[in-house]
Amino acid sequence: MPTDQTAQISQAPFARTDFLGPFRSRRLPVVLALLALALVPGGLGELTRSLMTDAYVQVSVFVAATLMLFYGAERVFDFDMGSALSRARGWQVPLSALLGATPGCGGAVIVVAAYSSGHVGLGAVVAALTATMGDAAFLLIATRPDAAAVVLPLSLVVGVISGWMVNRFNRVELAPTSGGDCQIAPLIGRIRAKDLAYLVPAVPGLIIGGAQLAQVEITSVLGAPVLWIGLAGTALSLFVWATSPLHAMTNAQDAPVTRMAEETSFISIWVIGAYLAYDYAAAYAGVDIAAWFDSIAPLLPLIAIAIGFIPGCGPQVLVTTLYVNGVVPFSALIGNAISNDGDALFPAIALNPRAAVLATAYSAVPAVIVAYAFHFLAPGFLN
Repeated sequence: MPTDQTAQISQAPFARTDFLGPFRSRRLPVVLALLALALVPGGLGELTRSLMTDAYVQVSVFVAATLMLFYGAERVFDFDMGSALSRARGWQVPLSALLGATPGCGGAVIVVAAYSSGHVGLGAVVAALTATMGDAAFLLIATRPDAAAVVLPLSLVVGVISGWMVNRFNRVELAPTSGGDCQIAPLIGRIRAKDLAYLVPAVPGLIIGGAQLAQVEITSVLGAPVLWIGLAGTALSLFVWATSPLHAMTNAQDAPVTRMAEETSFISIWVIGAYLAYDYAAAYAGVDIAAWFDSIAPLLPLIAIAIGFIPGCGPQVLVTTLYVNGVVPFSALIGNAISNDGDALFPAIALNPRAAVLATAYSAVPAVIVAYAFHFLAPGFLN
């Protein structure tokens, strides 16, 4: 990423209006509502605590492990892809798609910043935004690596083709604009106590989650400690998320453990929400969500694609969670993966809104084609 863009993102001020003491005022009511549900006596509280534990040991700990591996390797090898991209010339579209396909939103943000500085063309932006799955990629890798092994390479290929097609046929000239107020990832700059505390339940939680994947009845062996570990991890996730100065994505200059704690907490909130919504609807509203989705099966890929247009990774994490739980088919997952731009859409809108809208519109075309190809030709694929 060019130096001026790095400084622009890194030195962006923390939001001042979203804090209530150390907490973000818009997030505190969500945390209090979840805590109240967990503390309710009787069946509702018991179900809530069980679902929070499941969300933590079945998803969050694997996301945390994946993030630590990814960000740790990124720090060790210290390779500046932004500078390489500006010199790539004819390889800009494939490299941009590769950056976009990298789990998380950082790679796509690099491409957006490079476009704003005039170093790459619109085709590179389309390639990156089409290929990216954002933070939902971490969730898919952690929980369904078989599906991730298909989605990520396929999104990469579709991104490259889309970028080349845009460079070949696009006639809409959008001059890159430098500047803009991109307050997406302020630099935290230090390893905080809560970052280290996040590791404490995560390590035994990963062991529990791994044992469950291996179909070992560890809950019956350990009993209550499984619940305690899950709830402790959930409580830390809520605390980190509620006190975070970030929207979702982290700054590449922060320590891997800080980035892991921040992004895992953000993903965990959406996973918990999906778990609770699904089971509450089934247990208390008498809604058979799977049967209802089956009744509108032909529309599910289109709905997932439309959700992909929403900026940010949260809604996309929700779609991936629904897929992991067998509620939506693979065709919906791949449609969402191709159409969604993750958090990279925020800096794109801030730096060049017309280009952001056009790039998102271009990504919808391959999303519809690929999603409905799976829907009609391979309806049971990886479901």
